[in-house]
Amino acid sequence: MTISDDGHREVASAPMSDQSAIHVETAGRSFGTTSAFRDVSFSVASESFAAIVGASGSGKTTLLRCIAGLEELTSGQVQVLGRPVEAPSSRCVYVFQDYRRSLFPWRTVVKNVSFPLEMSGVNRTKARQRAIKQLEIVGLDHRADAFTWQLSGGMQQRVAIARALAADPEILLMDEPFGAVDAQTRMELQLALLDIWRRLGKTILFVTHDIDEALFLADRILVLDVRGDGLALNRTVRLPRPRSHTETPALPEFTDLRSEVLQILFQSNLKDDD
Repeated sequence: MTISDDGHREVASAPMSDQSAIHVETAGRSFGTTSAFRDVSFSVASESFAAIVGASGSGKTTLLRCIAGLEELTSGQVQVLGRPVEAPSSRCVYVFQDYRRSLFPWRTVVKNVSFPLEMSGVNRTKARQRAIKQLEIVGLDHRADAFTWQLSGGMQQRVAIARALAADPEILLMDEPFGAVDAQTRMELQLALLDIWRRLGKTILFVTHDIDEALFLADRILVLDVRGDGLALNRTVRLPRPRSHTETPALPEFTDLRSEVLQILFQSNLKDDD
């Protein structure tokens, strides 16, 4: 189930196109008799920014892990950059929510960022040079030789993003990456991510439970049905760019779409309680 841009509900698959970086077709994932999600279909255009929203337990993270090749679907298919997903790929990098556990506290910032390069066979000198360039992108080159535990939570998440960028992936899959930081830091990271996306032209698929965050960041919002039954909403976010935290949330288009998403999630929760 999807909803077209004119607001009408329709049942349709997500057609694959030459511009699709990610294509999900009638995908499902079950654990025994329990279904995490089923019959999910959508496409994400190359170099676009899409956000997945849904209530807790709707399968957001599981779906993202299947797209990343970290878990297998039990039905349907996922294609990334035109190829079926069979295993994780350096062209499609996963950014975890718990950045503290994903960073190595015994390595410096630059050595954290260079780690995947070193593991892929890049010599240490070149790996450091490439890592420094990524730290410049996230504004942390001045802290290259600090240890990660000496940084704030927001800085640590920037390190995690820099490490993801080090391999020059075409796609970033981000699982609630700003969920563990305070509100002000979260807004700063959102703006930093939009700047990275604008400058580097990556495709981003971003999972969040925060509706305002999804609308502020994305070109397209995908709302998973709370009962795991496909998509409750698939909608283009028609908000002008660049976006700002003072002006964008006040736009009628923002508040109208926010109310629609809230209503869908609220109605889904009511049905789930029946």
